[in-house]
Amino acid sequence: MEEGRQIYFDNGSTSWPKAPNVAEAMAGLLKNGAFNINRGNYEGAYEIEGIVLDTREQLARLFHARDSRNVIFTPGITYSLNYFIKGFLKPGAHVLVSGLEHNAVMRPLKQMEAKGVAYDAVRTQEDGTVHPESVEEAVRGNTKAVIMLHASNVCGTILPIREIGEICRRHHLFFAVDTAQSAGTIPVDMEECNIDFLAFTGHKGLLGPQGIGGFLVSEELDGCMEPYIAGGTGSQSDSLDMPQSLPDKYESGTLNLPGIIGLHAALSYIEDTGIETIHRRKMELTRYFLERIAEFPDIRVAGKKGTKDRVAVVSLDFLGKDNAVAAFELEQQYGIMTRVGLHCAPAAHQTLHTYPQGTVRFAFGMENTEEEIDLCLEGLRRI
Repeated sequence: MEEGRQIYFDNGSTSWPKAPNVAEAMAGLLKNGAFNINRGNYEGAYEIEGIVLDTREQLARLFHARDSRNVIFTPGITYSLNYFIKGFLKPGAHVLVSGLEHNAVMRPLKQMEAKGVAYDAVRTQEDGTVHPESVEEAVRGNTKAVIMLHASNVCGTILPIREIGEICRRHHLFFAVDTAQSAGTIPVDMEECNIDFLAFTGHKGLLGPQGIGGFLVSEELDGCMEPYIAGGTGSQSDSLDMPQSLPDKYESGTLNLPGIIGLHAALSYIEDTGIETIHRRKMELTRYFLERIAEFPDIRVAGKKGTKDRVAVVSLDFLGKDNAVAAFELEQQYGIMTRVGLHCAPAAHQTLHTYPQGTVRFAFGMENTEEEIDLCLEGLRRI
C-alpha cells in the first residue's frame, strides 16, 4: 500500500469530507460567540437565532414543506424516529414497515410492542424492491401509520414513496419516511408524496456534522403527537405544560447550535451545487463499480445489480472468504475504508439473504474518483 493512502468508501455511515466551510462556520461560532438562542436577550444571540431560522427555511425548501416552523431539530434521525413512534402510537395501533428497516425503527417498535402496538413488515423482494400493492394488501382496520425508509442503508434500493404515500392518503394513514440515505442525494417532496413525518440526519447526504438532525411534521400529525421530551424551551416559562406552538413543542433544552451552524453551511453548498449534480456524480461512480464487480465470480452483489432505483450504496458478499476478513485486508493493505457487518439493519439482511454473515458495504461520495475505484478493484483481485 502507498504510505498514508486512505480511500474513504463509507459515506453511508457518515459523509467525508464534509461540505466546504462547515468546519470554519462551527469554529467561528465557538470562537466568536457561542451564545444561546431563546435565552439570551442581546444582539449576538439574535444573530445566531437568525441563522437557525435560515437553516429551518433551507430544510423547508429542500423537502418542500409549507412552513419552516414545522422543521424540528433533534440530535439525529434515531431521536426523530423515536419522537414519532413513541409520541404518536398508542396501545392497539398497528403499523406497517418494509423488510429493509434500520434498527432506528425496529427497536423502538419492539419496545412499543410491549405496550400493545403491533407491526408487520410488508412483502419485500430479495433485491429490496417493495411493490405498492403489497403495502395496500397489508393494511388492517387498526393500521394507523406506515413507516418506511426512502433508500436502504444496506443495498441502496429506493422505495416508491410517492405511490406508498398515495395509498396512505387513500386509507387515512399517517406516512413517516426515514431519509437517512436519500436526503441531499435525491429529491424528496413532502407534499407530492403525502409525507406527514420526514426524519432527516445532517451528517450523511446533507454533508454536515454528526450530532444534528431533525424532522418535519405535518399540521394534521402534529395535532395527534405528544412531545416525547419535555423541559425548558425559553418560551411560556410561566406554565408547567409544554408549549403547543411549533417548533417549541418538540425542542426542549439547548439546541446543538454548532451542529445547526455547520448544517447551514452544508445546505448552502448543496443549494449552490444542486442535488441533481451530486446524485449524477455518485451514480457515475456506482455504475463504474458495479460494472467492474460483475467480473468477480466469487463476489455477490446484495440487492439490485444495476443503477436503476438505487442510491450510491453497494453491499458485497464474499462467497469464498469471511466478509470481515475481506474488509480488514482492504483497509490494512490498501487503505480502503468500508463498513462490514449487519449495518444496524438485521431485517434488511434477512430480506437480502445475507444474514447472519452481513456484507461489506461501499458507499460513494462526490469526492471519490474512478482512480480510487480502480485501486479498490486491484485490491479485491489480490485478496
